[in-house]
Amino acid sequence: MFTTILAAAAPAAAEANPYGLEAALREGGLISQTVFGILVLMSVVSFYILFSKLFEQQKIIGQGKRVRQAFWSSNSLREGSAKLEKNSAYKQIVDDGLAAQEQHSKLTDPVEAHDWLHGSLARSEAAINSKLGGGLAFLATVGSVSPFIGLFGTVIGIYRALVKIGASGQASIDKVAGPVGEALIMTALGLVVAVPAVLSYNWLQRRNKSIAEDLSAFSNDVLGFLASNGAVRPILASGAKPAPVKPVTPTTTAGQTGGVPRAN
Repeated sequence: MFTTILAAAAPAAAEANPYGLEAALREGGLISQTVFGILVLMSVVSFYILFSKLFEQQKIIGQGKRVRQAFWSSNSLREGSAKLEKNSAYKQIVDDGLAAQEQHSKLTDPVEAHDWLHGSLARSEAAINSKLGGGLAFLATVGSVSPFIGLFGTVIGIYRALVKIGASGQASIDKVAGPVGEALIMTALGLVVAVPAVLSYNWLQRRNKSIAEDLSAFSNDVLGFLASNGAVRPILASGAKPAPVKPVTPTTTAGQTGGVPRAN
């Protein structure tokens, strides 16, 4: 009995409201279907970028907490680097700093050691920040373009509706309002895709800025450690005292100016 009632009610409901997304795609033809497909693809990729970047950012934030807890209590940068994760962004900065220190002694032209180390660490930071920023341009593009793509679908839908109404010779309100309102669905879909993309872009950018500031502070601490042979270390927030390091008299590489003491 209930099956019979539902079967009878379904055609009646469909007949009562013949307009909707399915009807808009069917009446709009290939252009409306293509617009809908593009909007769906943009939305899927946007959410993929959002969640993948959140995971990547959270990973680096967790690495930063472990750096503050254990890294600076090590006796040397190499020992501290060994405590970090293999693909850690902070480990990359430390390793690049140590590599730059070793390469400085091989330079044939005199270059200030501080400038050489600072430039190497800055390049390391830039590489990490560039990786974090990957995909954000797509979110910005989706946020700015998708409303216009939806509007294009609406224009095509209205055009087809008006042509159909003109061919039928009937311009009553029930013949005009339904198809035109149906065409506006594409504009609504464009906004639905654009708003999350813009919010995601702004949120991820703000988190990237915070991470970049933390990486910059860590890079400066590494630079101070290298330039002072471990005598200069950051003050640990936890209150733990860093491992003592015996000061070493700075030595200058022959033929160069501004030599930096070698730190391990």
